[in-house]
Amino acid sequence: MSLRSALTLLPAASDYHGLRRSWKGDILAGITVGIVALPLALAFGVSSGAGAASGLVTAIIAGFVAAVFGGSHVQVSGPTGAMVVVLAPILAQHGAGALAAVCLLAGIMVLLAGVLRLGRTVGYIPWPVIEGFTLGIAIIIFLQQVPTATGTPIGDSTNAAIAAWQSLMMVGWPKLGWSLLLVVVVVVIMLVSLKIHPRFPGSLLAIVVASLIGLALPVDTIGQLPTGLPAPTLPTLDPAVLLSLAGPAAAVAALAAIESLLSVRVASTLADTGHYDADRELVGQGLASLAAGLFGGMPATGAIARTAVNVRAGARTRLASIVHAVLLLAIALVGASVVSHIPLAALAGVLMVTACRMVAPSTVRTVMRSTRADAVVFCLTAVITVSVDLIYAVLIGLVAAGFFALRQLARTSGVYREELPGAAQPGDERIAVFRLEGALFFGAAEKTMERVNELRDVEVVVLRMSQLQVLDATGAQVITELITSLERRGITVLVKGIAPQHRELAERVGVIASLRHQNHLFEDLGTAVAHARSHIVRAASAG
Repeated sequence: MSLRSALTLLPAASDYHGLRRSWKGDILAGITVGIVALPLALAFGVSSGAGAASGLVTAIIAGFVAAVFGGSHVQVSGPTGAMVVVLAPILAQHGAGALAAVCLLAGIMVLLAGVLRLGRTVGYIPWPVIEGFTLGIAIIIFLQQVPTATGTPIGDSTNAAIAAWQSLMMVGWPKLGWSLLLVVVVVVIMLVSLKIHPRFPGSLLAIVVASLIGLALPVDTIGQLPTGLPAPTLPTLDPAVLLSLAGPAAAVAALAAIESLLSVRVASTLADTGHYDADRELVGQGLASLAAGLFGGMPATGAIARTAVNVRAGARTRLASIVHAVLLLAIALVGASVVSHIPLAALAGVLMVTACRMVAPSTVRTVMRSTRADAVVFCLTAVITVSVDLIYAVLIGLVAAGFFALRQLARTSGVYREELPGAAQPGDERIAVFRLEGALFFGAAEKTMERVNELRDVEVVVLRMSQLQVLDATGAQVITELITSLERRGITVLVKGIAPQHRELAERVGVIASLRHQNHLFEDLGTAVAHARSHIVRAASAG
């Protein structure tokens, strides 16, 4: 890697372009997302088995490091629900002592992915998969707020939909009424704020108003918080332990990379927040997990929900994410008693509104009306995201999208028999000219084989390959087998017009070697047909 290329992965003054104009909005957005992130950080820490303090440390340390070193101007990083799903079984099996090692291993893997410039691989994820994933995430975020919004315990299930249903089965008055009242207050204030001005800090105002109302109501609040940050320490790196954690850490790293890159991509569609560097984002997320591990935190990823709150609150530079981390640090040090009175139902209302705004109805309609294949991929990805797992949703969405794409590509391929050029001559009926067109790959090769093998009463076959746009090893092997099969039946095969980009592959696989003679390879159709006619004449004379 050159020095200039390496420098693009490091912070620069251009990261804060436009800060003079946006600093007020960035600070307000940072405060808003910091307040929203606080209960999430604590809850995710507890759910993962690492503890509330670990979740808060991750939001502070990883949030700050990723904001400075990451590739997005508005990405907010920290513990996420998706990471909890992957991390909880690891800690249950290996113990809480494995947390730091997992952080370090996963952080190094993500960091190396960024250094190796693998960030652009997310560009291969189709639009319907992205939108389906985003819709699924939005539904999960909304469902996760149901217990808090209704003042009920969280369900036992790890599935958000089932857990929400279990919580609804435990509702009771008057707590349900007071919690829903605060949710309605937050929703109304946020919606009215949007009408006033898109950058009006409606979520912050809603939280303040709801907190004042909540002082007189018997509702759940954030409660007592841990204070301070632990001193950074290096974990004990036992080679045997590291080897046993390599697989789990790879799963954590894959999730961190995919979720972070999808998050910045989603954020770029929510507002004009400037270009993001996918490779640098991986570097930033890797460093964030490394730093969090040193302070007793958990692996971090870009958080779609908090990033969406950040953007919707008016963030335009990474100052907002930095403020979010600094605010959480201040809360951990001195402000715990004040924030402890914020009703959880108010924060649930903020996230519910945010979830509803993550996917525009117009986008859903556009995807559903585009093509049947895209609609299937979109719905499949969304359903699997909600019902199964985020990583599986993306992978299955990619497989489904790839299947439909290959099927469509296979339909563009064709094998067409053509008339011989020029005036008809005796014996032309014993010559067949076939034009191979479009894409000849593993998905379309069999059709070509069947079409040509149907030939009867033919002595010479001319294969025109100049119109082939795509040729893979399977397609080249099919042509080789086709030539061999025809030659075995006594049919002479002439090949015309192998494209330059396919020539090397054809030579390696054996297309040219399978010809009866090297002179049976032509660049011009007229020359090939003339040779075929001369072959018929010679065969007739010999007969």
